[in-house]
Amino acid sequence: MTSTASSTDTRKDLAPHEQRSSWQGRLRRFGHRPVAAGPARDADLAERLVPPYTQPGPRLWAALCLPRRLGDRLARWSGWGGPLLVTLLAGVLRFWHLGSPKAVIFDETYYAKDAWALVHRGFEVNWDKNANDLILSTGGHVPVPHDAAYVVHPPVGKYVIGLGELMFGFDPFGWRFMTALLGTLSVLMLCRIGRRLFRSTFLGCVAGALMAVDGLHFVMSRTSLLDGVLMFFVVAAFGCLLIDRDRSRARLAAALPVDADGRLRPDAYVAETARLGWRPWRWAAGLLLGLAIGTKWNGLYILAAFCVMAVLWDAGARRVAGAHRPYLAALKRDTGITFLATVPVALAVYLLSWLGWILSPADGTGGYFRDWAATEGRGGRWTFLPDWLRSLWHYEHEVYTFHVGLSSPHTYMSNPWSWIVDGRPVSYFYESPSPGTDGCPVDAGDKCAREVLALGTPMLWWAACAALVYVLWRWFFRRDWRAGAIACGVAAGYLPWFLYQERTIFFFYAVVFVPFLCLAVAMLIGALLGPPGTSDTRRVAGATGAGVLVLLIAWNFIYFWPLYTGTAIPIEDWRARMWLDTWV
Repeated sequence: MTSTASSTDTRKDLAPHEQRSSWQGRLRRFGHRPVAAGPARDADLAERLVPPYTQPGPRLWAALCLPRRLGDRLARWSGWGGPLLVTLLAGVLRFWHLGSPKAVIFDETYYAKDAWALVHRGFEVNWDKNANDLILSTGGHVPVPHDAAYVVHPPVGKYVIGLGELMFGFDPFGWRFMTALLGTLSVLMLCRIGRRLFRSTFLGCVAGALMAVDGLHFVMSRTSLLDGVLMFFVVAAFGCLLIDRDRSRARLAAALPVDADGRLRPDAYVAETARLGWRPWRWAAGLLLGLAIGTKWNGLYILAAFCVMAVLWDAGARRVAGAHRPYLAALKRDTGITFLATVPVALAVYLLSWLGWILSPADGTGGYFRDWAATEGRGGRWTFLPDWLRSLWHYEHEVYTFHVGLSSPHTYMSNPWSWIVDGRPVSYFYESPSPGTDGCPVDAGDKCAREVLALGTPMLWWAACAALVYVLWRWFFRRDWRAGAIACGVAAGYLPWFLYQERTIFFFYAVVFVPFLCLAVAMLIGALLGPPGTSDTRRVAGATGAGVLVLLIAWNFIYFWPLYTGTAIPIEDWRARMWLDTWV
């Protein structure tokens, strides 16, 4: 926003008491800034539509004793070089001893076997009760049963897990490979997303590095559960929408007139009538959101939230370009393509994900409920629909009934109110090896503890609480679309669970919005560093505070490393890491 020497309000033709509404005046004490108007608004129209990326100043290269030309070359390479270095770190951490513990931990007992059945049968099957021991003792060389099993999650995530099993075998490394790969790639995507969001390679890499050392993301990347796969598709869809936002705004800027000085000028007619094309990145987002829904149904909430966010972005772009009625213009010109590129595409992808089940026999030897339309579901008003579609609809209805009624108590179930403060992590694996066995030191004295605990890095999550407050303030009072995008990602992955507080739900569901928490902390770090042009004293103080925060988070991850990897440690060291009673 721009300002003059005498007032932050640019409407100079009005009397002071008329220059802003009363609610805006009252909110100014909290930092609210009204939308600029007039010449000040138009002066940087091109940059408002397509902001440039920040570049390191000459002071940085001088401080590092680097020639200016070399520094500029490093800056050009850093857009990909920095994210790739962070991703390399994340990959090394996630693939290090990926097959340990050599056990079927927590819900791997469902998804690892379901994935193996899907890639061989096309549908899930019932396994013998001692199947886990047979799989581990034989290296996965076990016959796949034929009897269909009733499962309550769509197949996409299990197909992803099964791909790793096909490549590396039906063992812990094989069924964890794809979640580790997607977890690593999600770090790369977050670096690039943060760079595009903040127009800063540094802050993008900070966001990715924070997720690389988040305990919950780390553990979920090393476990064959569905939520890590869901998180990957959600982050990828968000990144596609972000690219689409930049591309569409650049197209809109190219359609605007230019004045005699070569500056873009707002034009109401262009802003309200310009068509922005088919927008392939928005279609890609629809495909990815379909894969997210095909992994777990809570992807539906994310689809709805992201569609609303995309339409608001379109309205904002048209308002900046000069539209008098930007929301009406977005409704006419953009909402249709947004709907077509997301909802029908997502639905088609979801249906396609059931292809293995659909093609299975309908004589009782195929997938669960595959023969429902030909047996129990015969007759009725919907017989004109294909039998496979009616059977699938019945299956989905039964699954929905199961989900909304699930209230069986579980040791590690938790209320979503506790998630944001790491209130109740989930123990995936626990053993108490004796000294000299399974990595327990001979001189441990007492038994050791060997645990895999799905616990977010505490310092990161507690910092994220403050960061979310800052993000909400920034969105509401400063009208910062970046803060709004981050808030949307957190809300879409988090708030729906408050509708099911009586259900059996778990903290590890929160991995879906971990990337947006990391973006929030990165945005807070950017605020600590200060805007370009700040004094050296302010910059040093901000850099010191930001550096201390990042180092504390990194140290915290290292401190809890044994609990993330199932490393045996003396029981007293394990107790020292149980900072809260609810972690036990």
